[in-house]
Amino acid sequence: MTATTGWGVELQGVTQRYGDVTALDDVALTIRPGTITGLLGRNGSGKSTMGSLLAAFRRPTAGRVLVDGEDPWENERVVPGVCFVRESGDVLDDYTLKDNVAYLSGARPHFSHELAGELLELFELDLKRKPSKLSRGKRSAFGIVVGLASRAPLTILDEVHLGLDAPSRYAFYDALLADYAEHPRTVVLSSHLIDEVERLLEDVVVLDRGRVLIAQDAESLRAEGVSVTGPTAAVADFVAGRDVLATQRLGGTTQTTVRGALLEGDVRRARAAGLELGPVPLQDLFVHLTDPARTGGAATHAQGVDR
Repeated sequence: MTATTGWGVELQGVTQRYGDVTALDDVALTIRPGTITGLLGRNGSGKSTMGSLLAAFRRPTAGRVLVDGEDPWENERVVPGVCFVRESGDVLDDYTLKDNVAYLSGARPHFSHELAGELLELFELDLKRKPSKLSRGKRSAFGIVVGLASRAPLTILDEVHLGLDAPSRYAFYDALLADYAEHPRTVVLSSHLIDEVERLLEDVVVLDRGRVLIAQDAESLRAEGVSVTGPTAAVADFVAGRDVLATQRLGGTTQTTVRGALLEGDVRRARAAGLELGPVPLQDLFVHLTDPARTGGAATHAQGVDR
């Protein structure tokens, strides 16, 4: 087992149902090894369910999950190499943080006690305390300690920043980047704070109602969003036939967000028409692309369910 390049992930026609609720619907997806991939989606999109399947916490209703080329379910080689940390972590509430670290490090072949110590100090965590006695933010911080110090070939961090204040969140992002640079692995990072984590992401997967809406590298996705601002008639003429994501009007001025890279000729045409072109933040793209009014979706999917 090696953690130097990370493990790849492949989902082949994966469906996961909970009774009459479909959390994942015929998902086909590949996650590149050795990348930080953002797993984005509104509540109920299937993010946590996907993490559970990758970590072999459950088996899919249909389809096939592969981690490092193998089914992770009851796989003695793969399971120790997957670390799935959800909000506040999966810890032993009745034992001290010190006992938790001892227990968890025994289950993780690449666990770094040195890094764990640095992060415990960074987040001001007392090893003598029990998780049940910690605030929500401190529990989240301990989950981050576990997730990063495990240095698992596949590390899945599912909204682990919840409850942290802004300085602690940015300390987490910096610690993740620093250790990832020295010890590359595959990191799947789920977060609703897209504007904060955007700088970390190499690839992006967007789930919407249990389906994959987008799966591509972050740089090309950022390049696809363009805002067009100017006189309403000129904007309407320029965006005609394009994939319009959103439109805002103020008096005689309109700003329209479109998806699709512009050619050099498009840029010249826009300037000649007195239009202003600008980039679109990844978070704005995400909001527009997953707008229920745009995407629709059947009621049988996990709308409003935090899965």
